Parts: sequence; C-alpha cells; structure tokens
Amino acid sequence: MADLSSSFAGITSPNPFWLASAPPTNSAYQVNKAFEYGWGGAVWKTIGAPVLNACNRYGGFEHGGHKLVAINNVELISDRPLDANLREITEVKALWPDRAVIVSAMVESSPEAWRDIVRRIEDTGADGIELNYGCPHGMSERGMGSAVGQVPEYCTMITGWVAEAASIPVIVKLTPNVTDIVPPARAALAGGADAVSLINTINSIVGVDLDTFEIRPNVGGKGGHGGFAGPAVRPIALHMLSAVASDPTFAEGGLPISGIGGVQTWRDAAEFLLLGASNVQVCTAVMHYGFRIIEDLVDGLSNWLDAKGASAVRDIVGVSVPRISPFGDFDLSFKSVARIDETSCIQCNLCYVACDEGAHQCIDLTVDGARIDPATLADGVTPQPKVREGDCVGCDLCSLVCPVDGCITMVSVATDRPKVTWNDLVRDRSEVTTDWDAMLAYREENGIDIH
Repeated sequence: MADLSSSFAGITSPNPFWLASAPPTNSAYQVNKAFEYGWGGAVWKTIGAPVLNACNRYGGFEHGGHKLVAINNVELISDRPLDANLREITEVKALWPDRAVIVSAMVESSPEAWRDIVRRIEDTGADGIELNYGCPHGMSERGMGSAVGQVPEYCTMITGWVAEAASIPVIVKLTPNVTDIVPPARAALAGGADAVSLINTINSIVGVDLDTFEIRPNVGGKGGHGGFAGPAVRPIALHMLSAVASDPTFAEGGLPISGIGGVQTWRDAAEFLLLGASNVQVCTAVMHYGFRIIEDLVDGLSNWLDAKGASAVRDIVGVSVPRISPFGDFDLSFKSVARIDETSCIQCNLCYVACDEGAHQCIDLTVDGARIDPATLADGVTPQPKVREGDCVGCDLCSLVCPVDGCITMVSVATDRPKVTWNDLVRDRSEVTTDWDAMLAYREENGIDIH
C-alpha cells in the first residue's frame, strides 16, 4: 500500500488531510474527536484579538436540489478566551504527538503584537503557525485578514516579523480576493515564510430572500458580504494553486503549498495534489457531513495511489503542473469531434438543443438516418441526434449536457493543418501589423472556414 504519511515544511502527519482553520477546529473537544476518526492534522480556528460574533452567521448556496454546494459565512475569528484556546491547544498536542497541530493567528499589525502571539503559541508545543491573511469580512475592516493579504508589501512586512520571532514553521494563508495571487505568494516567500496555504474564502453575497428582500445570512434584518467556501469554489482554488505552483520565482524556493477550497472527496484531494499541493485542508465538507468523511478520503486516495503505482503521496505532488500552458502555446491544429453512441443514447435531445441554440449548430435530428426538420416531426416518432463531423468545431458542450455517462465522447481526428500556436503566428509574421491579420492570414492559407 502507498505511504500516506506527510511531511509539510518539516511538520509530519500520518496522512495529508488536515482540518482547515474554521468552526470544526474551534475547541479541544472537536479536534480530539477529529483525530480519533483519523485526521492527520488540524489548523486551530484563528486566535487573536477579542471579537463578538453575529447571528445568523451562515448562508447556504443550493443548486439542483443539492444542499451546501457552497456556504457563505460572516463569522469572525475565535470568540473564545485566548487563554482557553492556548490551554486546549497544549492539551491536544500532548495527547496526539503524531498529529499536526497548527495554530492560525491574526492580531493587529504591530511587531510587538505578533511577537507576543508567536511566543504564546510556541509555548503550547504547536507544530506551526498559520498567518491568516485571508478573512474577507469583519477583520479586514479592522486592518487585518485580507486587508493584509491584498497588499504584498504588508504581507512581506508582517511575515518578516513572525519569521524573525518564530522557531517553528510559518505558513501564510493567502486571500483569493485579488487580481493575481502570485504577488502575495512571492511576498510571503520574501518575508521568510516556510509554506503557503490557499485559498481562503471568496468575498460574496450568497443570496436575497425574495419574500422579505433581506440579504442572506440575515443578521437582524441586515446583511452584507461574507466568505464563500465549499465545492463551488474548487475550480477557482485549483486555478490559484496552479498559478503559484507553476510560478518560477515560487517554485525555485521549493516551499510547500497546502491546498484549500472545496475538497469533499478523495478525487478532489488528488486534483489538488497533482496541481502542486503537498497536503490539503478541509472545512465545508466536515461542516456538512462530519469528521467521518476522513475514512473515505484516506481509503480512496490510498487505493488510487496503488492503482497508479505510486509508493507515496509525494510521488504525485505537482505531476500535472508541467501540463499547464498559456493559451498562446495551445496547438491550434489539434481537432476533435463529438461522436454519439446510439446504443446508449436515450433520445432526450439535450445535445441537439444545446448545440443548436447554445453552440454551433453541428447536430441534426434524424429518422431512419435521414435529417428531419423538428417542426415537421410526426407524433410518436423519436428522432436520433447525429453529429455532422465535418461541421463540428469540437467545443464539447454536447457531452457536457448529456445525462448518460460515456454516450457522447470527444474523439481526436487527423487534420492536414500544420501545427501552429497563436504565439507562432504573431512571432513568425513580423510583416503583419495586427494579431487579427495574423489569424485571418492563417485561416486563408489553410482553408479554414471563418465559421
């Protein structure tokens, strides 16, 4: 069996699954229970300055009848006494020496405040410190959280204060509420961080009650922006993870990345690992289903690693990063077409509607192999959708809307176009004055219909 043990910035844990800093890590009771179920580590809910939390704190985002596709929250950092948190962190680490216990922290932007909290955290025996530069609500209005993470200079400055004072690993948690996440990651590196984690929650308003017109979550008739998390944010998290993992400046530093954002299954975790995360942190899935999901996460990842012939988690970390490419380097000569397996097709015609009204009109409805006009279709006759491969542009929409797995597949086909990228077109045609001219010239030379 593959070795699931993890070493992250020198912090060891029996598996790469950590609980993220959030409500599930708010107390010793919860973290102890999580470790009993088998979680490899936990990032304690952010400690720092005293706060008062509001009610209601959460708003759910539902889609297609599924609960908590994402969750919006306006909860602040821990509202429990600082001394109580520190005492319980000490107790948990003593009980679980083989588990990773990380403490998330957020205090005012002064060297003295950060040095004091670092000292107190280290006294607990915790394995590391995570700097919360991501909270997008409540704390950011006080000059903390994302107010720091959005300004690379602040990120470097505060990380430097902590790194200078700390003798345990320092992890910087990055905010996604930026145009480009790479500069803050570089700033953390410049400040002396031992690792980064990403992403924190995304600024959002989850919805409006159409009867009362109130914002959700409703706090005494008022509402506002909060942090968006859960499965719906995973694609954004994967993009930002890959941006950092593939950045030359960051990659050369060799610092590990903890992936966060919508991890709910072992497959989700595997995607994060392939795109450069050394471990993953989980929050919303635990809030939805409880700590028990760790069993499926561990078993699923272990079985998948075995199937891939990997001996350890580290064997697959970042394997997909070299496949990330700018659009300008895509091979424009590559062509694929959709093919429908008529034996599994249920003639729902979703593919026809999607292609005809939302894409490129490359699918016909046929009866006995002959194309028919849907307006003339006789009652009781069920047409068969069929792709006109010569006109198919390979957009893949039809297979995405098809309700039958494997019924529609995208198949690569030979083409007589010369291999070329957009960057080739622009670079090799110095006499062409605009990119548009380069594209038109390429189309004309290779007989490509403007459609």
